[in-house]
Amino acid sequence: MARRVTGDRPAGRAETKGARRPELRLPPLQPWTEGELQPDGDYDGLEFRDTDLTGQDGVGARFMDCALTGCAVGGTALGRARVLDSVLTGLRGVGTHLAESTFRDVELIDARLGGTQLHGAVLERVVIRGGKIDYLNLREARLKDVVFEGCVLVEPDFAGARLERVEFVDCALREADFGSATLKDVDLRGAAPLEIVRGLDRLSGAVISTGQLLDLAPALAAELGIRVE
Repeated sequence: MARRVTGDRPAGRAETKGARRPELRLPPLQPWTEGELQPDGDYDGLEFRDTDLTGQDGVGARFMDCALTGCAVGGTALGRARVLDSVLTGLRGVGTHLAESTFRDVELIDARLGGTQLHGAVLERVVIRGGKIDYLNLREARLKDVVFEGCVLVEPDFAGARLERVEFVDCALREADFGSATLKDVDLRGAAPLEIVRGLDRLSGAVISTGQLLDLAPALAAELGIRVE
């Protein structure tokens, strides 16, 4: 089974608790040779390489100690799936359905996704590195020890979500919605640009830089009903 360790906090950021990153060491994997995913399927120690999973039904499936590399997941139904101790690299597709799923000790690398449905999902010790994700739906999701690193997020929806020890590192956050979200130890300083279209009043529990504060000042003033002349 893959093992995880607790990452150290970079110097200079001691005021905010840092996310615990997964460190994965996958066991020797067997290639997946079946034709299609199965609902409630159990996938353990498998490698899915350049596999077309478009439109398949894997609702409730469990993936443990798996590697998914270069897979197409457009319209794939994976609601309530559990993805544990796994590495997902180069996934691509639009409309992947992952509502109420669980990701624990997972790395998602260089994904090219659009309209991914993760509402009500649980993400714990997850790193999302590189790539671009458009219209990511994380409404009512729970994120704990999650790092967005070197990626582009366009119109991500965190409305009603709970974020604890979440970091944005060298990451573009465009037109994000934090309406009704709850934040604790969320580090937004590495987000450039940082664009928030809703939920500025929910940023208690987050840390931003002085430059970001100046950029957000007009929107904050409007949120508070302050006229600037």
